[in-house]
Amino acid sequence: MRKLITFPCEGETLVGSLGESPGTTGLLIISGGNEIRCGAHRGMALLAAELAALGIPVFRFDRRGIGDSTGENGGFASSGPDVMAAVAAFRAAAPQVKTLVGFGNCDAATALLLHGGNAFDRLILANPWVIEQDDDLPPPAAIRARYADRLRDPASWRRMITGQVNISKLISGLAKVASTQSKLSSLERAVFEALAAHRNARLILASGDATAIAFADAARRFGHDAAPTVIDTPSHSFSRPSDKAALRAAIIAALA
Repeated sequence: MRKLITFPCEGETLVGSLGESPGTTGLLIISGGNEIRCGAHRGMALLAAELAALGIPVFRFDRRGIGDSTGENGGFASSGPDVMAAVAAFRAAAPQVKTLVGFGNCDAATALLLHGGNAFDRLILANPWVIEQDDDLPPPAAIRARYADRLRDPASWRRMITGQVNISKLISGLAKVASTQSKLSSLERAVFEALAAHRNARLILASGDATAIAFADAARRFGHDAAPTVIDTPSHSFSRPSDKAALRAAIIAALA
């Protein structure tokens, strides 16, 4: 059964969905970006229903200023009180839960790690967000990966020869790659220092996703050598049926 729950957070009212089940290991899901609690393509709602049917209680919620929740949307960087309020609401609604696991994709994974790590027994982090940039280009590591693929593709050479490639964008991308330094940004350093401190964190990366590629590159530069579960997909939100199945399997394995 799914149950709607309202709970307070710094003078505002947040709305959550509880997938009721008798299990003692519970999963709290945070949606990434400005997604409402059902997630992209309803992925988080479907995942929650499937896990609840297996006996795992699942809680999803909208942070302040998103979906059904009141308040101002301050982004993932200010979502610490929202995460902790959701933890308290979940534990109150499902008191049988002894082991609490947090799952988030993109900046929700980063929010869990930076703002809620101590409240959880385990974390499952998909495509954590570590990008700090002031333009609309992909991160340098993703640009390098894309160019490497295109250089191996004869069709890309034909498009360039026939003038079908945006030369201005190509030059901007090459300049961004050329100017890249090995120094970690403040966000990258914070994420990997938090990961080093949280030994029970599992990583899931989408092989062709720009955010995941940027995370893997930062991990290499930091020296973080924990092996992630890699799902062969370009989809950041694991949108294809095979992606959803692989993500569900990875989460179930981490919950076991």
